[in-house]
Amino acid sequence: MNKINIKGYGDELSINGLKIGDLSPSEHEKIEKEKGGQNYKPLENVVVSHVKDSSTLICRKPSNDSIKSYIEEELVDGLCCYSAVNQGQLNKEIVDAVVHHLKNEKLPTVPRSIRHKYMSAFLLASTAITEMDKVVPKVAGVESWELTFKLCRRWGYEVKKIPSNQCIIVGAQGNFHGRSVAAVSMSDDPDAKKNFGPFVPGIELVPFNDLEALKNLFEEKGEFIAAYCVEPIQGEAGVIVPDEDYWVNVKALCEKHNILLAMDEVQTGFGRTGANFAHQLYGVKPDLMGCGKAAGGGILPVSFVAGRKDVIDTLTPGSEGSTFGGYPLASVVGTYAIKVLVDKKLADNARIRGAQLISHYEDIMSEFSDKIKEVRGKGLLTAFEMYNETHLDGHKVSVELLNRGIYAKETHHSTVRIAPALTIEAWQIDNIAEQIRSVIKSL
Repeated sequence: MNKINIKGYGDELSINGLKIGDLSPSEHEKIEKEKGGQNYKPLENVVVSHVKDSSTLICRKPSNDSIKSYIEEELVDGLCCYSAVNQGQLNKEIVDAVVHHLKNEKLPTVPRSIRHKYMSAFLLASTAITEMDKVVPKVAGVESWELTFKLCRRWGYEVKKIPSNQCIIVGAQGNFHGRSVAAVSMSDDPDAKKNFGPFVPGIELVPFNDLEALKNLFEEKGEFIAAYCVEPIQGEAGVIVPDEDYWVNVKALCEKHNILLAMDEVQTGFGRTGANFAHQLYGVKPDLMGCGKAAGGGILPVSFVAGRKDVIDTLTPGSEGSTFGGYPLASVVGTYAIKVLVDKKLADNARIRGAQLISHYEDIMSEFSDKIKEVRGKGLLTAFEMYNETHLDGHKVSVELLNRGIYAKETHHSTVRIAPALTIEAWQIDNIAEQIRSVIKSL
């Protein structure tokens, strides 16, 4: 066995004598490339060190001299860990709850084979905020979608009485539900599927926001379809917002054909779009809903599936499980993530600050109508799309924004997403917009 010597904390943390606080950004990158999988492509020449406040990161960039390994700069977090930190980085109320729990309650983890008192708190809070009958706790966001997929199939066979092994789950083109085998089976992204087959059968896709296509599929194969599993607003596809009447009409179609409407609110939930959950913007209620990301307040991975009693009650002991799903510490974090969402009126702030940001986008689009094709968003889930031309490169925009102290990330070639913490203030929105304008002008 190789000798391993680990000691210290923070910048003093060292592995076999190599202190991480001494490493330059290029040295961090070298270690990742040599020792880690290359399934992400992080922005180059920048390493996040710590947090200044709820919307500001302190990052390390290459030094201009040979004396220091790096320099530190502030970076406004315009991505919010893909909406996992809606409550703001290191939210004090959630952190205090964690510290109190570990120091005073002293119950970090027990298995689901024995009850713990904090599960009751989480179930009461999560069913209240979702207005659903029941909740099943999980860990990662994709787990909530996986369980949603399984529940829809089981309900289809046991309640709707679809013939054995003939169940169909319908999804939307351009979807993103995660990277598990079932999730990429539903994906139509070739990068997500290459050499990972064979894929899960019984999945059919329709164009997002195309009611006629969905209606035709339901009429053709409705007796075999258990559910339409879909994001209320497509995030990874570039913040694709459906028509205002789309979901009302979809819900009516689902009820007509006895098909579940199952929504993936992992990215759109917890206040992100200006409502606690995006489906509420459209006046509909799904039969099942998967949540994650901000369900853990940016402190721990927490996810869950909420839904109708008759659907979730198809689960039986042994049919589903998760070692860390709803463990005591996660239950406390999940409960306080909900408390902060409600007490701080984060959905209201997302609506107000989102309208402010979209207004800025529209002004920039008006000024640079030859460069900006479209602006989209609900609340603080926003994006601007440039024309698909070589010089209008979303990655270049992300890099230039980084140089101006804004962290953002492109999705596809020409779309840039901005989704900051829901605690963000008006002056920070103005600053983000001004830096975007400066970058677009320079292209």
